[in-house]
Amino acid sequence: MIYSKLKLLKNILAVLFIVLLCNSCGIYSFSGISISPEIKTFEVEKFRSTSGIIEAGLDRRFTTELQDYILNQTNLNLVTNNGDIIYDGEIIDFYIAPNNATDTNNTAENRLTIKIKVRFTDLKNSKNNLEKIFSHFYDYPSADQLIGAVADVAYQEIFERIKQDIVNATLAKW
Repeated sequence: MIYSKLKLLKNILAVLFIVLLCNSCGIYSFSGISISPEIKTFEVEKFRSTSGIIEAGLDRRFTTELQDYILNQTNLNLVTNNGDIIYDGEIIDFYIAPNNATDTNNTAENRLTIKIKVRFTDLKNSKNNLEKIFSHFYDYPSADQLIGAVADVAYQEIFERIKQDIVNATLAKW
């Protein structure tokens, strides 16, 4: 009986040691994000809108959502300047195009596409620097207008995908 209790204690300590080792090294994370232990802070500069169509407040919304997403997915601290890693860029395209025509040559759906150019700067390791365009779309019925709840759902879905792609490309290296 004493032997089984010692064996159980040994197994618990081994698991605890492995968990602490993974947590303390700062390199491995169960979310797939790999951040060097020397990276402690990040900053997200305001993303500007340079597209032909400018949706009021969309640049501020994306900037805030990207900050929140990185805060929730990492243990990095958000700073307003002198971050170890820096995200900046612009919304370079915002357009609506017809999608899926009906048998009467009408449009059944519209597709909103947003493209965001991101510059990622790693001040600790310039080999990680990246400049890339991320894009996603949202389809909605042509009878709807892109305002109110329809716009909110569209922006939420598009931004969620783009944020994931940005973090995967910069921190998870996917």
